[in-house]
Amino acid sequence: MTDASPARDRVAVLGAGAIGQALAQVARARGADVLLLGRPHTDPTRPDVFAAAAEAAGEELSHVIVATGLLHRDGRGPERDLRQIDPDWLIENFRANAVVPALAARFWAPRLRRAGRAVFAVLTARVGSITDNRLGGWYAYRMSKAAANQLVRTLSVELARKRPEACVVALHPGTVDTPMSRPFQRNLKPGQLRSPEAAARDLWAVMDRLTAQDTGRFLAWDGREIPW
Repeated sequence: MTDASPARDRVAVLGAGAIGQALAQVARARGADVLLLGRPHTDPTRPDVFAAAAEAAGEELSHVIVATGLLHRDGRGPERDLRQIDPDWLIENFRANAVVPALAARFWAPRLRRAGRAVFAVLTARVGSITDNRLGGWYAYRMSKAAANQLVRTLSVELARKRPEACVVALHPGTVDTPMSRPFQRNLKPGQLRSPEAAARDLWAVMDRLTAQDTGRFLAWDGREIPW
């Protein structure tokens, strides 16, 4: 008798922070084969290491999820005033928030399975929306996340030709209780802060509903569309 059971999902999560670890944990609990990678395998200054990690992962991945990001580091954080704009900090944000997803697209998107549903997801942020920007500030983070969003749109066009059953999306996880968000949690509304585990479950629920017709979209953790 031929075994007609579907092949197990093969998931690569790039970024081993709190949300990346939670996404990997949920995938494992669902029975997927999971590869969770952090630095040096996601170092934007080492494309050779990036490429080697992708090659070692093999082919026929069902999901590639980019869960890396930078908001603050070593006392430096979002700008409140344009006088705080610093070119080195801008470049550091672009490396973490835009170059890493771009390298993931280059080296990991070709590892998605050629036949059947596949997902390439990039965790960006609502503040990367140009339309939704009403508060200003946070120049480096907003600019770099908007660049990541443009990557998603551009990649979705190319993959639609090469892997027509694949879906490329930008995902906003919400405000999650992680070291990244901790300095900015003071004025949150009750219920707005969510655990990494809850965020991961919700993001997987969104990804489970995706089809090729959803490619190129920007979605929040609850499945709602976010304007570019």
